[in-house]
Amino acid sequence: MPESSSRAVAARFHSSARVGFRHLALAIERYDELDGFTAANDAFLSAAVDLGCEAALAALADAGLRPSDVDLIVSTTVTGIAVPSLDARIAARIGMRPDVKRIPIIGLGCLAGAAGVARLHDFLRGWPNSVAMLVSVELCSLTVQRQDASAANMIASGLFGDGAAAVVAVGSEHRGAAAGPQVVDSLSHLYADSERAMGWDVGSTGLKIVLGAEVPELVREHLADDVKSLLTPHGLEIGDIARWICHPGGPKVIETIQSVLGLDEDDLAMTWRSLHEIGNLSSASVLHVFADTLAARPASPGDWGVLMAMGPGFCAELVLLKW
Repeated sequence: MPESSSRAVAARFHSSARVGFRHLALAIERYDELDGFTAANDAFLSAAVDLGCEAALAALADAGLRPSDVDLIVSTTVTGIAVPSLDARIAARIGMRPDVKRIPIIGLGCLAGAAGVARLHDFLRGWPNSVAMLVSVELCSLTVQRQDASAANMIASGLFGDGAAAVVAVGSEHRGAAAGPQVVDSLSHLYADSERAMGWDVGSTGLKIVLGAEVPELVREHLADDVKSLLTPHGLEIGDIARWICHPGGPKVIETIQSVLGLDEDDLAMTWRSLHEIGNLSSASVLHVFADTLAARPASPGDWGVLMAMGPGFCAELVLLKW
């Protein structure tokens, strides 16, 4: 495809993404210097640890805790490879205890923000006096294949941004347990025969996006039943949920979520706003929507909420919250 045609197609995809602003890990002129996967991953390691430490320290300060209070750190990323993992590098830099437990998650992509919150809850059920932390860092700009003129790459180049987020959670017997919403339950669903709907092809030039057109249809086919499966054991229905905290996968995905759950744009206003202001940050996005919801749309005691995301697998993770 001629360069002028590629630019026109990319511009059309970008204009429909409803992304107004994004952040980049590097100064824009540095991207031309990234010759190959090694250079891009080296840049990822440097920026990701800096951003992860910043997010972790801010979350701990908001919770009135210190790095040495953390008993478990979970890290998630799908935009770079780190061995030692990001959690090890962050823990060492900010002064966590040498006996801190660590769980690195890679491969869950956009799903991992919601899944990470659910896994913190799983740990804290067994260790109710403990403090657990999730740190997500996604630097999507470092994965863009500049010679790839496929529709998937053009969509990704206009949709995804760079960012980090962190969540601090405590067990039910911890002194800080009364603050913030509580995780009541979670649900995971891995959809059959959907492996090529979303993910990466890994090659000599790095991470090449796999983004199938069937993603909105998978949401349409499965999500309503997933939500009901989460709510029904607790005697709840969709109308009982006061706060919907959804990953901003893209306009078609968000519109499909609204359609199948009978929601309107205001119900997902924080999701739409996040998409416009920072783009899709993969696993970090739903955590930003969560923070925005807590700040701009605080719930009342007794209110119920659902935090959810979908990602490679193809799969969904839903978390039931109560204020």
